[in-house]
Amino acid sequence: MKLEAHAMKLGLIGCGKMGKALTIGAIDAGAVSPADVVAYDIHPAALDSLLKDRSVSAAESIAEVATSVDVLFLAVKPHDTPAALHQIRDSGSTAESLLVISVAAGLTVEKLEREVAEGARIIRSMPNTPALVGQGAAAFTLGQTATENDGATARSLLGSVGVAVEVKESLMDAVTGLSGSGPAYVYLFIEALADGAVQNGLPRDQARELAVQTVLGAATMVRATGEHPAVLKDMVTSPGGTTIAALEALEAHAFRAACIEAVNTATARAREMGQE
Repeated sequence: MKLEAHAMKLGLIGCGKMGKALTIGAIDAGAVSPADVVAYDIHPAALDSLLKDRSVSAAESIAEVATSVDVLFLAVKPHDTPAALHQIRDSGSTAESLLVISVAAGLTVEKLEREVAEGARIIRSMPNTPALVGQGAAAFTLGQTATENDGATARSLLGSVGVAVEVKESLMDAVTGLSGSGPAYVYLFIEALADGAVQNGLPRDQARELAVQTVLGAATMVRATGEHPAVLKDMVTSPGGTTIAALEALEAHAFRAACIEAVNTATARAREMGQE
């Protein structure tokens, strides 16, 4: 979706896959102009990769980014986030001048705010890797001093590479368990579908192509029709047919329970990470 361009200066600290995807998505959606983007990464190769793809400005330090932008994507690894926040704090940028959107898994708003100046405007977010192809699913929660306008900014930027929803802080770990880790569950499902077809004689390349399109098509059907997945499932399930036999096999092997337990386990791990 093409957005109306805003007179906002956007910073990026951490030019890895996620930071790069979010920034390019914001540029391509018209949320920000490339001329108004400033990026920094401790690894020159990562920064160079972004500069080759889009004509943004390169900074020589975190402080340079923090003092020259209105909104900042903080996309470094969780264990590097506190140190980056300390440099943002020491740069002299103020709560009034800078909004920080963190994408670090497991770090609560409280922990993020603890590392910066009092009154800092912080938003905690959890995007996922399909943002790399413009099909991300992100959630975010506002910090203590973040405003409704800040929330609208986060929704616009994160939503430029897919879907973005605001949730309560207490639900962010569940988001991690669902959409944060969820792509891996789907990749495993696609792989398993293709393996089943290969076992029954279909060539590997054709099995993979059909499995991918089947999952993509089914997901598109859910979104396009607005129907409950159970309703769409029943539309495919004829009495005494192949689909009901297959569904029986999935239930016999606890497919539904396994999916629920995967989300539960990932959510529990996210909570543990937040306490480490």
